[in-house]
Amino acid sequence: MDKHVFIINGSGGVGKDTVCDMAARFWRVQNISSITPILDVARAAGWDGVKTPASRRFLSQLKEICTEFNDLPFRYCMEQLELFRQSDRQLLFVHIREPEQIARFRDAAGEGCQAILVRRPALEQARGPLGNRSDDGVNGYDYDHVFVNDGPLDTLPDKVRSFFESLLRPSVS
Repeated sequence: MDKHVFIINGSGGVGKDTVCDMAARFWRVQNISSITPILDVARAAGWDGVKTPASRRFLSQLKEICTEFNDLPFRYCMEQLELFRQSDRQLLFVHIREPEQIARFRDAAGEGCQAILVRRPALEQARGPLGNRSDDGVNGYDYDHVFVNDGPLDTLPDKVRSFFESLLRPSVS
């Protein structure tokens, strides 16, 4: 099986990590996020690890600052991409929220990198905006695929497997 890189996005709480966990039942998965190195900086600054609207805004702004200062989130993702390419993993999930950063990583990752939006319509409607650019701007990108996470949890593994099997099939020209 070839290696596949997927940028995965969606607003907070829609089940992005759950989708990745379910995929890991069927394939060897590496799951990373562009926010990971920022979380370390945030903890050093006193963040307690709880994601509230205020902390989500803080993390979003901190990511912007670190991107502008030394491109930490992008450099981290590129390092992880290289490790993935050298590993026996089959699927790489890269969580990136900001549309311009999705486009940038996608260009750097090369041909075959696909972008997926995870949606959970009932939650998104009930909750509304989260009050930060990263969460509230997820619909500002033209994704290749949309995964609607709207069923019961016990059916999710099969739904995820079917979704990704359709993406992993070689296209017939």
